[in-house]
Amino acid sequence: MPDSTVSTVFEDLPNGGTAAIVTIDNPPVNAGSAKVRQDLLDAFEALSKATDLKGVVLTGANGNFVAGSDIKEFGSEPVAPHLPEVIAAIEAFDKPVIAAIDGAALGGGYELALGCDGRIASPQSMVGLPEVTLGLIPGAGGTFRLPRLVGVAKAIELITGGIRVKSAEALDLGMVDAISNQNPVADALQYIADGAEKNLLRQRTLPQPDEEGVAAAEKAALKAARGAIAVMAAIDAIKSADAAADIALTAERNTSLHLRRQPQAQALQHLFFAERAAAKPPAGSQAKKIQKVGIVGGGRMGTGIALAFAGHGFTTVLVEPIAEVVESAKAAISSQASYMLKRGRITATEQLTGNISFGAIPDLANCDLIIEAITEDMTAKKALFAEIDRVVSKDAILASNTSYLDLNEMGGAVSDPSRFAGLHFFNPANIMKLVEVIRADKTAPDVIATLLRLCRKLGKVPVIARVGDGFIGNRIFAAYRAQCEFLLEEGCLPHDVDEAMRAFGMAMGPFEVFDLAGLDIAWANRQRLAATRPDNARYVSIPDQLCEQGRFGRKTGKGWYDYQSGKAQPDPEVHELVLAASHEKGIERRAFTHEEIQRRLLSAIINEACHVLDERVAERPADVDLTLVYGYGFPSLKGGPLHWAAHQPQDDISAGIDELIAASGPTAKAAPNISAVLDASKRP
Repeated sequence: MPDSTVSTVFEDLPNGGTAAIVTIDNPPVNAGSAKVRQDLLDAFEALSKATDLKGVVLTGANGNFVAGSDIKEFGSEPVAPHLPEVIAAIEAFDKPVIAAIDGAALGGGYELALGCDGRIASPQSMVGLPEVTLGLIPGAGGTFRLPRLVGVAKAIELITGGIRVKSAEALDLGMVDAISNQNPVADALQYIADGAEKNLLRQRTLPQPDEEGVAAAEKAALKAARGAIAVMAAIDAIKSADAAADIALTAERNTSLHLRRQPQAQALQHLFFAERAAAKPPAGSQAKKIQKVGIVGGGRMGTGIALAFAGHGFTTVLVEPIAEVVESAKAAISSQASYMLKRGRITATEQLTGNISFGAIPDLANCDLIIEAITEDMTAKKALFAEIDRVVSKDAILASNTSYLDLNEMGGAVSDPSRFAGLHFFNPANIMKLVEVIRADKTAPDVIATLLRLCRKLGKVPVIARVGDGFIGNRIFAAYRAQCEFLLEEGCLPHDVDEAMRAFGMAMGPFEVFDLAGLDIAWANRQRLAATRPDNARYVSIPDQLCEQGRFGRKTGKGWYDYQSGKAQPDPEVHELVLAASHEKGIERRAFTHEEIQRRLLSAIINEACHVLDERVAERPADVDLTLVYGYGFPSLKGGPLHWAAHQPQDDISAGIDELIAASGPTAKAAPNISAVLDASKRP
């Protein structure tokens, strides 16, 4: 079959007869494309004419079964033949078809395996139905067949969570029938030789649902969904799995096709493609291998970075000269190791703690990467890098975790600035997905390629930024923060603003975020910039007054809110400061609706994002979307601020920007390229 993505070979069985091995070969990951689907139909049509055939083994090349749908088909109408037709052909085939799974069988790939008569997996395989992460539900029988293996409650958990399940757990759950000790294809052949028979899931009785378990799974899924219509649709489809097969499968397919055209699916798929583009290394670059990592600074951020690396198997050295900080870091690491052990993320505490050692600067000599995470002070950072530069290998990469400072100036402290870059983690570093990879003027492309690949190994979403105060995220967040503070002077209280932005879909209100991050960090940055602040710039002193009182947020028990009860409580003392600030400036306070608050703050984000793009601090509008979603809790269901804005009436966006500039004082400027940026954001 020339140019076919599917090949068929025959194997003689020891007890007589033959078995066919049908191999899907669509590199690099065996994505399920229209060509693959047609070739599978052709292969089974040809096999229907074979004589003395006892069964078929369906498998994949390239280290995967089928890793999901072909992304080239996203955003367009489905192309025939459709996956349900392929699965129907396999079910109608008069001999048993056994899926031999190696690597990933995800989405349509796992649905294909569910359409077979048995599933044998390799130890390194992974299965799952993660369609909801793209705003969809399984569309080829996943919501109908999986409940017949794991029950309705577990199916709700797995499908609505988009969970990828490793082979050992998949066997325990019944998602696969066996794990091969050596070769799943060989074991599948032996299974056929031993007399395997047709065993269709669509004909299997649905296990009696545990009503309490189903209700609990549904409640948990809806709470985590945060308004995701795909999650709600998946629950409905799974709970309807007791219907007749043709009715349930048709309903599932129709729902899946309907969701493809919805804004949430478009938003999530926008982020999917944005992640792929952001992680692409510079042309012609070559990433180097990183095995041993050194982190200097044992505070909360340095400890979090160490946990991120050690938790992914990197040998990690944490350097911290202050004994009290070392003890605090050790306690945090031990606590996190226990947490991960309980959650099954590691199999022994030593896997995490054993990868982290504490040392001094000379212990960094054999590290491939050194990350600085000390206080935000340029003089201290430059002195540290000069010291590190004298100790480490000339091939080691040096990176700063600075949130704001000029990396071009900082890189001047090392003998070879081409190996120096920024690697800005977000707090807590072992949990937050975003990492800004900062390209200084002299950073070598190979260094950027190495850091991008490293971030992906850590399970992070990397975004390249160029040097600029606050880079992408903190630069935009500072503009957002300023407008939040302006709103306080004009009539809002912190909880008013937080309620409005949570109603928009933000994971947390802005003042809750400020308290979580620590008010002292932004205070230090304001002090750093005070000398360059224009005299006529609008400035709100309320947060400075809070910091002067030692109210730094959650870590001190008080910030914008009072946390002494364990929960954020509005604080009358803060309200008095807010009212006094308005009175002092002669500002007549007024009530704001949620919509007015949202318009002001979203306009601030959009305008500053366009400034960031105009100055080439960010490379693409989609990089801004990734940064705000994964670093600052912008709702992923809206695809990020620029994707969202591009799909709003442009007159509304323009009016919001005009209101923003009018309210922000004489130094405020509208970005010059807003229409062009939003036009670019609208294009797929």
